[in-house]
This record gives sequence, C-alpha cells and structure tokens, in this order.
Amino acid sequence: MKLPGSSSESLMFRRGLLMLGIIFIAFNMRSAITAVGPLIGEIREDLLISNGVAGSLTTLPLISFGLFSILAPKFGVRFGNERTLFAGLLILLIGLLVRSAGGTVLLFTGTVLIGIGIAILNVLLPSLVKQKYPTKIGITTSMYTTAMNVFAALASGISIPLAVGLGLGWKLSLSTWSVLAITAMLIWIPQLGNAGRKIEHNKHSSAEATPPLWKSAIAWQVTVFMGLQSFLFYSVIAWMPEILRSYGMSVATAGWMLSITQFCGLPATFLAPVLAERFRDQKGLVAVVGVLYGMGIAGLFVGGNMIALSISVILIGIGQGACISLALAFMGLRSVNAEQAAVLSGMSQSIGYLLAATGPILMGWLFDYTGTWTLSIVLLLVVLVITVAAGVGAGRNRYVFEPIHEQPEAGNYSHHTNA
Repeated sequence: MKLPGSSSESLMFRRGLLMLGIIFIAFNMRSAITAVGPLIGEIREDLLISNGVAGSLTTLPLISFGLFSILAPKFGVRFGNERTLFAGLLILLIGLLVRSAGGTVLLFTGTVLIGIGIAILNVLLPSLVKQKYPTKIGITTSMYTTAMNVFAALASGISIPLAVGLGLGWKLSLSTWSVLAITAMLIWIPQLGNAGRKIEHNKHSSAEATPPLWKSAIAWQVTVFMGLQSFLFYSVIAWMPEILRSYGMSVATAGWMLSITQFCGLPATFLAPVLAERFRDQKGLVAVVGVLYGMGIAGLFVGGNMIALSISVILIGIGQGACISLALAFMGLRSVNAEQAAVLSGMSQSIGYLLAATGPILMGWLFDYTGTWTLSIVLLLVVLVITVAAGVGAGRNRYVFEPIHEQPEAGNYSHHTNA
C-alpha cells in the first residue's frame, strides 16, 4: 500500500535529482578549460612552445565546439537528451585523463576530446531546459550558468596552488578535474531511464514548419552574440594572467585575479537571465552590460595601478557573467519549443565558437609580434562593440521566425506561470 503523498514526494525527488544532475553537468562545462590559463606559462616552458601555440590550448576546445555543436542536436533527437549528455560527460572524462598523461601530442589530443565532450553539454542543456522547464527558462538558466561559472572561477584560482603549492605539477593539477566529471556521471545515471523520451518531431511544430534557421536574422544575431562574447571570455581566460604578470604581478596573484574576475561575475550570471525573462525585450540590458564590460577592458591599459586593475577585473567579471548567461537564455527565449532551441543552440554554438576560437591565438600572435599587450586590448574593445550590436538585435521581442504581432512576448513568460 502506498502512503498518502508518496507519489508527490517521489516526483519531487526525481525533479530534485534532475536539477542536481544539471548543476553537476554545469560544473564541468568550463572548469577543464579555465584551469589552463594560469598554467600556460608553466606548460609553455615545460614543452618549449610559443605563445601562439600555447594559446591554442584554449582555442582547440573552441574549434571542437564549433565542429561538433552542429551534430549534437541530431544525437539528442535520435538518442534522447539524457543519454547524449551522459556520452558528453564520458568523452570529457577521457579527454581529461588523456590530456594529463604526458607529452605534447597527448596534451593536444586530450584537449580536443575535452572540447567535443563540452560541446555536447553546451548545446543540449539549453534544449533540456526548454524541454523540462518551458515556463522557467530564466531562473533555470540562471542556476546552471551560475554553477558553471562558480567552478570556472574555482578552477582558475586553484590551478597554481595545486601545481606549485602542493607540488603536483601542471599535469596532475589539470587531471584533478576528472573527479568532477566522474561525480557528474554518477549523479546523471538515474536520468538514463528517461532516454527513450526523445525530442519528438511533430509535423505541425514550428521547428518543422519554418525555413532553416540560417535564414533568420534573429538566429544570426544570437549566433554572433554567442560567438563574440565567447571570443572575449576565452581570450581573457587565456591571457589576462599573462597581461597582469607583465605589470609585475606574481603568477599566483595573477591566477587569483582571474579567479576573482569570474567570482565577481556570479551575481550578474544569475541575475541577467532572470531580468531578461521579466523584460519585454533585452536590448537595454545588453547595452548596460556592454558599457560596464567596456570600462573593465579599457582598465587593462592602466599598467601597474593595483586599484585600477582591481576595478577593471571586477567590471570584466560582471560583463563576462552577464553575457554568457544572456547568450544561453536567448536560445530558449528566441525559440518556440525544445527542438528549435536545440537547433538554434547548435547553430549559434557551432558558428559562434569557430568565431571565438580565433581570439586566444590572435592575442598570442599580437603579443609575439609587438612585444606588448596594447593591440590585444584594443582588439578586445573592438570585438565588444560588435558583440553589443549583435546582442541588441538578439534582444528584440521576437522568436526566430515569427513577426512580433503574431506571438506572445518572447522575453516574458509571466502569463504562463504563477512564479
């Protein structure tokens, strides 16, 4: 005999376990990459590679994102989001172990595998959120992007203490993140029972009835915004410690400054999607974030002034945190169902990350060519201006193909929920 309320308690437990799984997947979506930035100097010296080649350690995952993001929605449709996400975690784990096994070839091979695994997670989580929480896209996106950025910041901060403070070296320091991937896989196992619940094709669905997304201006604006905010994020992750070290900062302090950048962005990471869902459109929100971000990047010109650099680091963190969560929220807010969200996510992350992949390498090459970081910082400011322009377009109150007078307010779901 079932006890009264047992069914509702079981449902609450399953929902809680699903959310916990989403959070742990998010923990893995940046940490394997952000852990590399503070260690680039040590890796470069150990393997005797140039700044440009060292920058590719951050760029290679982005290339993997670009090449494999377009395929992830197809796997999600065929095998189910839950099973495909588990496969992404497994590939990530293999990449983490291979990257730390030793030698230049294994370092870069593992880095590519890490990028493939994270690409699957990147693309399918927005689709899963649209599928499981269609009336709570903002708050759910806030939760998992905040979780993602918490561990991205933590990874940047403890890389040097693990490698130098504990004497593990850069290889064992990077391998520690495999524990996080294993934990996420264990927590996600119960969701594999839902693997048969695939994203269903419906001949009457908007995703089927509309032209390909590459014909949508909104889809391209989401794509450019996603790509260029990633260009900025990964360029800063890869090289800001080196920029700060060029001003006389110690390697450990520079690593922690990068970590502080990301921790300071956490409130913006959480609040941006919540505000985005409340507003009729997100154009003004994008513009405000862009101004703060630009002030932060411009502050990197200041040199050895620690107060100014600290303020710069905080503002960059706010800009980074708000931009990534807005980019991910746009994938749900600008789509009409889970399938369209997956396709928009695949398009924006595939093309966007290929665009972003040029960032760390360009900054490394510019420094190798000029011997200063001035042109690299100018490059970041120019890219930011284009990012804001694309974000204002993506923030319009429209779905990817529906005229504004034929749809509900795309940025406001308050009429769907009691929340």
